[in-house]
Amino acid sequence: MIFHSAFEYNYLWLPLIGLIVGFLGSLTGGGGGFIFIPLLTILFKVPPQIAIASSLAATLPICLAGAYGHHRKKNLDLRIGLVFATAGIFGALLGARIVNLMTARQLRVSFGVYSIIIAATMYIGQRKDRKAIANGDGPKVLTKAGTYSRSSLFGFLSGVITATFGTSGTAPILSGLMSIRMPLKLVLGTSLLVVFVNTCSALGAHFLVGKIDLTIVYFLASGSIIGALLGPRLLANIKVDKAEGQVRFWYALGMVIFGILMIVL
Repeated sequence: MIFHSAFEYNYLWLPLIGLIVGFLGSLTGGGGGFIFIPLLTILFKVPPQIAIASSLAATLPICLAGAYGHHRKKNLDLRIGLVFATAGIFGALLGARIVNLMTARQLRVSFGVYSIIIAATMYIGQRKDRKAIANGDGPKVLTKAGTYSRSSLFGFLSGVITATFGTSGTAPILSGLMSIRMPLKLVLGTSLLVVFVNTCSALGAHFLVGKIDLTIVYFLASGSIIGALLGPRLLANIKVDKAEGQVRFWYALGMVIFGILMIVL
């Protein structure tokens, strides 16, 4: 169901939030739903089911503008992206059904637990790679079959997460792309392509079973489009590959913090 909620003065903060999230999302390969959901539910008291569907709609401009910007900078692996995205479509259809079987509290706690688990997985994977390099072995090289099987698995999981929690499924996408040893700049651009397809699929499902508040979407999107166009421009001037470990660590730490907040508040 699509509707317009009554205007509230605190909604004037949403374009600024959208600008920041759009910029960070396109810079880090995420759509922004991971940040939108806690902010809408905790600060603006939006019911989780409405926050999830509205977040998906507000995320689309970030993904589209960000993916286009990364494509122009040649930071996008179309083949791997399509493998992730195809699997994500099936996951999104399942996730849209799951969300309507859960209460608001169950959704928040589940989101928190999911965030912590994915963060732990990313951190453990990083430690294994560092240990292998220290031993002179280097990270394990995947076969083609291993690459495509991991891509399909993480793509399907990202689709389920996208439709269930409205978070764009960025965490499993980034985890999956990093696990197949893709260079970080390609990870960020390819992630946005996958997030865009997943979000379209999940949003289509939520049109039938969810509730989308277009008032919130308009305010968020007005800032997020600008931010999403700025991210790839800045990234082109940064040497990020050497900082991959730090990127994974801080991303995982942020996920843990948000996860704890969703569980305890």
